[in-house]
Amino acid sequence: MASIGQEKKLIQAQKIVDQFLYECIASKRKARNRCCEDDHLITAYIEEEEKKKKGHKFVRDSAFSLLAAGRATLSADLIWFFWLVATHPSVEAKLLEEIKANLGSKEADWRVLGINNEVGKQVYLHADICESLRLFPPVPYLHLCATNTDILPSGHRINPNTKIFYSLYAMGRMEETWGEDCLEFKPERWIGEGGGMKNIPSYKFITFNSGSRSCLGKDMSIIEMKMVATAIVWNYHIKV
Repeated sequence: MASIGQEKKLIQAQKIVDQFLYECIASKRKARNRCCEDDHLITAYIEEEEKKKKGHKFVRDSAFSLLAAGRATLSADLIWFFWLVATHPSVEAKLLEEIKANLGSKEADWRVLGINNEVGKQVYLHADICESLRLFPPVPYLHLCATNTDILPSGHRINPNTKIFYSLYAMGRMEETWGEDCLEFKPERWIGEGGGMKNIPSYKFITFNSGSRSCLGKDMSIIEMKMVATAIVWNYHIKV
């Protein structure tokens, strides 16, 4: 990599990111040595590194993945989620009702939400988040590159090294896929007759990609969004 132009800027930027990440990792190592309980994700990677002797680069790469893949995407979706809730009062009312049923009164101390208990029980919130992701995916388009000759379901022939761009934004708004109300914010479309979440195939709800390219952080991302959304919706009334 040449040390001129964009390549030089990339080298400098990588050094800054590495310095930040290694400082965070070192801080967590010290905190872990001082106490035995720490539920931070970086701490979990440190434990994995020590257990399997993967080396410092494993923790650094894993931390970078959290920084690059999980930060901006979650922020983008939460912005659209809060905008949709603020412009749909009936949805906000249902969310508050569900939160109250699962978390109790405002006086209750629930600063630490349980993944399988409080957050896991919030089906309507889960549906709201999925619906906001359908309408406003944080990554609006992606591309794939064929390694071999292939034939698409449409009958189109794809040659090796051919790039295919596809729009997640457009696919989430297709009437033939989501029905005539495809442009409406309708969380109920995600809830089944029994009150639980419907099983929507990943090739239909393509926000987290599909097949071998499925996002590894899907479940963690939804849990994080549910935690933040619960705290904000419960404590604040948002106005656009």
